[in-house]
Amino acid sequence: MTLRTRITDMLGIEHPVVQGGMMWVGRAELASAVSNAGGLGILTGLTQPTPDALRAEIDRCRAMTDKPFGVNLTFLPSVSPPPYAEYRRAIIESGVRIVETAGNNPQEHVEDFKSHGIVVIHKCTAVRHALSAERIGVDAVSIDGFECAGHPGEDDIPGLILIPAAADKLRIPMLASGGFGDGRGLVAALALGADGINMGTRFIATREAPVHDNVKRFIVANDERATRLIFRAFRNTTRVSANSVSNQVTEILRDPNAVFEDVRELVLGAKGRIALETGDLDHGLITAGQVQGLIHDVPSCQELVERIVRDAETIIRQRLSAAIREPVAA
Repeated sequence: MTLRTRITDMLGIEHPVVQGGMMWVGRAELASAVSNAGGLGILTGLTQPTPDALRAEIDRCRAMTDKPFGVNLTFLPSVSPPPYAEYRRAIIESGVRIVETAGNNPQEHVEDFKSHGIVVIHKCTAVRHALSAERIGVDAVSIDGFECAGHPGEDDIPGLILIPAAADKLRIPMLASGGFGDGRGLVAALALGADGINMGTRFIATREAPVHDNVKRFIVANDERATRLIFRAFRNTTRVSANSVSNQVTEILRDPNAVFEDVRELVLGAKGRIALETGDLDHGLITAGQVQGLIHDVPSCQELVERIVRDAETIIRQRLSAAIREPVAA
């Protein structure tokens, strides 16, 4: 049995499993491993310090896999924004065929990518945003439920509602994101109307993920309660793992008069990067979702993707088919 969907056909991949872009984590080692396993690996564009460094990382990934892979480009409000147009040019000129976009006002970027024949998947946290992305011409959307790591939006709608609500209105293919980590989740996503799943946190806890083993063990040890929502008062809600830093940030921001400057030094992205790379779990924020509670091991990407698809097929063939019974004649 093969799980073939609109997403597998569109992206030219074997399994409807995508590794989303993750800051500091989406490097060639992980992206190539996911693609080699039959899913879609994605490099995180802004993890690379310059557009030329991204070109080099794309070349490095291409040397590690002959399967499709993509690049994420995220646009966030910033006092000193990165040179997005230069990163976009690096992606186009490197011959990348699939791009995951995220953030505000993607139209300029989407139009440029599409004019060069690139498949664009836009990440959204609300149905209205997904419909806007569809109108500007993206090929697919990845819809992030409230359970997700990073930015879940401000509506607090979990995937069980958000995914079918989006499926009811979208015409283009959709990936379900936020809370997915095993075969049960893949089956649920397909049943809710999605065409595949996008996983972030689950792929951090794999052997190929370029983060310290302490971080992987930390995710395995955590349960579904071990996250914190920070920056809610600033309408920039972010879900991170519970550690001493996120606990301190949460406590400071309980004060209704608190401002971002009160926590700025604690939440610097550079400190989070050091935590991931050195395994010092209390050095900075570590982004992770509630799916931590479903992660119990650190397999290879090949083992993980094969297990997810195998378990999904078993559930569909056995558990679900067994639930359909002909009525007994009176």
